[in-house]
Amino acid sequence: MLVDAGLETSRLLEVPEAARRLEALGYDGVFTFEGPHDPFFPLLLAAEHSERLTLTTAIAIAFARNPMTLAQTAYDLQLASGGRMVLGLGTQIQPHITKRFSMPWSQPAARMREMVLAIRAIWARWHDGTPLDFRGEFYTHTLMPPMFDPGPSPQGVPRVVLAGVGPRMTEVAGEVADGFMVHPFTTPEFLRTITWPALERGLAASGRTRGGFEVSLPAMIAVGDTAAELARERDAFRMRLAFYGSTPAYRVVLDAHGWGELQPELNRLTKANDWAAMPALITDEILDAFVVSGRPEALPDLLHERFSGLVDRLAANPPAGIDPDRWRPVLAAIRG
Repeated sequence: MLVDAGLETSRLLEVPEAARRLEALGYDGVFTFEGPHDPFFPLLLAAEHSERLTLTTAIAIAFARNPMTLAQTAYDLQLASGGRMVLGLGTQIQPHITKRFSMPWSQPAARMREMVLAIRAIWARWHDGTPLDFRGEFYTHTLMPPMFDPGPSPQGVPRVVLAGVGPRMTEVAGEVADGFMVHPFTTPEFLRTITWPALERGLAASGRTRGGFEVSLPAMIAVGDTAAELARERDAFRMRLAFYGSTPAYRVVLDAHGWGELQPELNRLTKANDWAAMPALITDEILDAFVVSGRPEALPDLLHERFSGLVDRLAANPPAGIDPDRWRPVLAAIRG
């Protein structure tokens, strides 16, 4: 099992040292997300200061951009990194796209499918010389003068992976992407009963098999050496789970366990601005379904027992303050 770590992006000048440190610890890749900072800039620095780390946006917000801008940025990072770039895309939700980015929103699954196909058509023009003639419902790309063509990539084109929760977007990932990024608000039961059947439908639609298709998951891990430390770490996840569970689109995960009625109650509390009441609704049973808990040395067995056969990559950052010499063998055991 491959293991990745999040790359701190708030201070760009610290990225080179972070990339070197994570590579030395034995990580297989690093990823960024689009929050307060751009997800692409740190990966350029990480490319320069690492040799083998996979570099993934997890995620870049697709609908805040267009296929040409995404194709160009990812292609440049592929060239700069020697072929280690993975373009991870997600939709965000409608208010952010329309009110924060002032971009159009409609039919997110269909739009994402077309966006990936458009990006691949642009790359085919640059890398293979295929004439650019993409005409879709949402995107049209038919112009590529030679002066704007970067030419073939010696390392090939980047891989594209999609993030999602619901079955429809998951199917799209199986059909047009090279992999799928599971939302952290997931469980082994949801992966078995909802995620993988949807991926299989998408793979079948494109005439592909699972071979070469990669599923990754940012695991939620509570680590402690004592009962008190572990309880504190576990309790910190209750608010995060409550926040995720309040989202209507994520009710499908709770429904898989018979906890669906929790979602509207959590949503009601968010609208009432009663954030303090939300964590108490996350019982130990719910917490255990989403969070892996234990001493660092117990994590390899716990993670493999829970996720082997369901995911190919895990995201597991070093626990805060842990001695690198203690974490290194744990990480090696998780990787197997």
